[in-house]
Amino acid sequence: MDRVCIVMMSAIGDAVHALPVINAVKRDDPRRRITWVLQPGPASLVSGHPSVDEIILFQRHGGWRAVRDVARQLRAREFDLLIDLQVYFKAGIITALSGVPVRLGFDRRRARDVNFLFTNRHIPPHEPQHVQEQYFEFLDYLGIKHEPVEWMLGPTSDELAWQREFVASVGGEYAAIVVGTSHPERDWIPERWAEVCDILEEEHGLRAVLVGSDSERERAAVERITSRTMRPPVNALGSGLRRLVAILDAASVAISPDTGPLHISVALDRPVISLTGFHDPRRTGPYRRFHDLIIDAYHDTDEPRGPITMKTRPGRMQRIQVADVADRLRKWSDRYRAKV
Repeated sequence: MDRVCIVMMSAIGDAVHALPVINAVKRDDPRRRITWVLQPGPASLVSGHPSVDEIILFQRHGGWRAVRDVARQLRAREFDLLIDLQVYFKAGIITALSGVPVRLGFDRRRARDVNFLFTNRHIPPHEPQHVQEQYFEFLDYLGIKHEPVEWMLGPTSDELAWQREFVASVGGEYAAIVVGTSHPERDWIPERWAEVCDILEEEHGLRAVLVGSDSERERAAVERITSRTMRPPVNALGSGLRRLVAILDAASVAISPDTGPLHISVALDRPVISLTGFHDPRRTGPYRRFHDLIIDAYHDTDEPRGPITMKTRPGRMQRIQVADVADRLRKWSDRYRAKV
């Protein structure tokens, strides 16, 4: 198993979860060559990563032509193993057309979009668990140890130089606030973010730095937040993923809904307050760390905790109140601030 292809094409959070798998595969035999099929967005996050030898870009908006182009590039190479971490149809088509003799994927129950048909080896069935643990099932199948869990996400020496300039421009300690996600049901209310910005200043002496993509929805949220704060927060939307890594790495605390920057913060070992309501936080929340800072609006207070579920619950993010975030900020200050 000298040449390994990873198919995990989209979602920043999933790319972060894939990194410990890739690091473990490389750590098990540093001579292995690892190629990763990835969309341009998450590719910008992991480009130059020491465990990734090659990235093949999948241009999602290119339709079937993009699928054929990636498949052609894969067939032009020789692989011993393909690991399909994604269960969506286009990932399955690319996997099937790759020409790789051993294609490892999810068991039939978890392989949505008939993805089961495109792979010829399957990990055993398992009840839902945290996404990170789910990916580790592939390592278990291959007999590869996944401890220690490593991301090696940076920042690089060049990014540290930019980071110093950014921190100086902010003028002191700051909290990074992730104002939006890729799904409106996972977003929180901008007016409540504005109140949190003021609490950060008044109670903790922290400047608020707003981070995220430069989407229209996030820009609108930042305008609503800024118009309601006593001191305008720093607007760092659209900084790019590598600079986002640097921003989060220097933050005293991050505050985030269930989205990619939350998992980047965990990978950097930055304390993160998680606002969860749409997904079960036991499955998509912070992995192993900072569970005491989770705000869980997914479950009702008196709800028995059954098995982890993939079921979504729309409308739950609105249940999170400013007082909930203020409470976690006090916990962060008491338990983590001296360690940052």
